Amino acid sequence: MRIGLLGGAFNPPHEGHLRLAHLALEHLALDELRFVPTALSPHKPDPGGPGPEARLRLLAEALLGLDPRCRVEPLEIQRGGTSYTVDTLETLVEREPGQSWILVMGSDQLPGLPAWRRPERIFQLASAAVALRPGAPFDVPMVPGLQARPTWSGSPGELVALPATELDLASTDLRSRLQALPEEAPAGLPPQVLRTIRTENLYR
Repeated sequence: MRIGLLGGAFNPPHEGHLRLAHLALEHLALDELRFVPTALSPHKPDPGGPGPEARLRLLAEALLGLDPRCRVEPLEIQRGGTSYTVDTLETLVEREPGQSWILVMGSDQLPGLPAWRRPERIFQLASAAVALRPGAPFDVPMVPGLQARPTWSGSPGELVALPATELDLASTDLRSRLQALPEEAPAGLPPQVLRTIRTENLYR
């Protein structure tokens, strides 16, 4: 199987995440796409907001009605602590041998890839598909074993481009708007996610 992994805090999940998932499914011939919420990001300070279980619920709400190939992978939250991609991949490869894995991300993440924990190991196990984001060009980072390719063959170590999502959304901005204007409905949130945020009184 060809399996995409879309990681992030999803704090909250928004239409940009869903659009990126759609592009990955459309262009990578995926059998499955898993959203992988972090327990604690190693690259960003804790932004506050709901705890891991609430973020899992919001993500499950966001995926309602989406392509049935999409699902939530709770591995990092179940493991707890700081979430490292290499640990997640090694666990998945051991648990599900014989699959082909590809990380799905925005181009704003490319410059930081060499600083990830054991990046050379990551790309022994998986490839990466990158969608352009405003102000973040598609520049291939210096990571051993990672090479740009026009399409993903299913092998690890390949870096392929996806079209831009054309949605300049950020969870940070949405959190700020939810806190500052709790009665308004900020653009970019799926209706079912906003409904759960209000029902559970989140981001106040």
